[in-house]
Amino acid sequence: MEGLEVTVLLGLAVLIGTVLAPRLRLATPLVLLIIGLLLGFFPQLREIELPPETVLLLFLPVMLFWESLTTSIRAIRRSLRYIVPMSTLLVVASAFAVAGIATAMGVPWEAALILGAAVAPPDATAVAALGRLLPPRTFMKLKAESLTNDGTALVLYAIAVSVATGGQITAWTVTWTVLVSYLGGAAAGIAVAALAYFGLRRMRSSLSINIALLLVPFTAFLLAELMGASGVLAVVFAGLIIAWISPRITTAASRRQAVAAWPFGVYLLNGALFVLIGIEVQHVVHEISAREIGWLTLVTVAVWIALLVVRYLFQLLFAPFSRPAAGGPSYSHNRARIVSTFAGFRGAVSLAIALSVPLTTSAGEALAGRDAVVFVTAGVIVLSLLVQGPLLPAVVRWANLPADDAAASELELAQRAISGAAMAALDDLAAEHGISDDVRDRARRDGYEMLELANARAYARQRASDDDEIAELETMFDAPDAVPAASGSVPVADGSGLEMIATSTDIDVTQRSPIVRFEEASRLKLAMIDRKREVLLRLRRDGTIDDLVARRVEAHLDVEELRLSGPGDEFD
Repeated sequence: MEGLEVTVLLGLAVLIGTVLAPRLRLATPLVLLIIGLLLGFFPQLREIELPPETVLLLFLPVMLFWESLTTSIRAIRRSLRYIVPMSTLLVVASAFAVAGIATAMGVPWEAALILGAAVAPPDATAVAALGRLLPPRTFMKLKAESLTNDGTALVLYAIAVSVATGGQITAWTVTWTVLVSYLGGAAAGIAVAALAYFGLRRMRSSLSINIALLLVPFTAFLLAELMGASGVLAVVFAGLIIAWISPRITTAASRRQAVAAWPFGVYLLNGALFVLIGIEVQHVVHEISAREIGWLTLVTVAVWIALLVVRYLFQLLFAPFSRPAAGGPSYSHNRARIVSTFAGFRGAVSLAIALSVPLTTSAGEALAGRDAVVFVTAGVIVLSLLVQGPLLPAVVRWANLPADDAAASELELAQRAISGAAMAALDDLAAEHGISDDVRDRARRDGYEMLELANARAYARQRASDDDEIAELETMFDAPDAVPAASGSVPVADGSGLEMIATSTDIDVTQRSPIVRFEEASRLKLAMIDRKREVLLRLRRDGTIDDLVARRVEAHLDVEELRLSGPGDEFD
């Protein structure tokens, strides 16, 4: 099929999946995968192949960069004891377990090791798309693990391919490959992020800023590949650094533009990728002879089960790494491990690795077991998405993990802290910007009303949480009169004591122009927003609030800033 026809087909498939998913009460990626499988029944559509370089060079950098931008750096720092072994040792253990099982079932050892490297890492985009039902801390740990484990899998893949094609492997070459992959990938990501920092500091146009940001993941990936390092790790490092320094190198207008454009673009790429995976699975199935399909299906199921078992046992054996940091919730128990096991989805990276397997060895002979690698990898992806995906909500409900309201508490803390700081500096700001007393006093009244509202909401949420705990305790003691509060309900002050004044009789346009007062009020509010942003960044830097909470508060400040100053010409 022609490129334009494929583009229209993928667009229609994503649109249909987006419309059907809510009605079918299924996750959109699952519906898109099923649509791809159905499209694969048409012989003409099976001609649409998914080149591995397309995933590794086009889809992956953009999606990984966005996932890195929306990942909590504080959560990564606090969960390193969990993330490091899960993204390295677990990948190696999974790869060799799969290789052993596949070899026992008749797959050549060299191909089995490649298969293990392909299916070992959970996919970051699949986890992000299907893991939203998890508690925030658990979700963020899984997301961070998925962002970093691809580097380990690609190193294993390079070693396995070298073995399969007749290359010489020694302990030194393995060590050198690992060091170059990890250290080189990190260095490439840091270097590109540093260049972006110095370049973006001088840009003010929203369009220029966002074009530069779009180039960051591709540049990091390219630089790492030229060094022979991990492009995946380079993109992740660059994304995490850019996420941290973003408030200082971007503008309110550019951030609002990015928030609108990036999720939409990533959604389209992600949706098209799931459709293409479904089509590619059908292509692989029709390339395998009928007598081999039954055997390979058994291998696929055995490999999929092995991945689940190894992941669970690894968490059980490395339980100390899962212990929360001081002050964190202590729910790292057996049910939490089962939830984490079911949330380990496989996706695009696994398929790209399988499709990248060379056709021949260095001697020119056909690589034995390549078709088995591609078939089993595609089958594991389908089982992962179509079985684990629908089961995950039921597993989460069964696990009954404690509610995690840390984000809500930190959001209220941040709002009160930045508002209080702005009110404390109000007199100085008014004097600095030449604001009249009546405008300053009005800003003070409005600020105190907002502080009272924030305090009332915080008190109401705490009271609702206490009522829930009391009701739960009374239920445990078989108190029939205990009526639990509605889950997630937060009483909010209705503001019935406030009154909006539409007109005012104390304005004398002959003495002071309302336009002048409005301009003064706008300047004062913009100065207060700047002060709030400084305090917000300090709270994030000190670890008082999470990165994602700071991003939410900053988004509100950006909207208020643009309302006061106007968006300007975003395409200058």
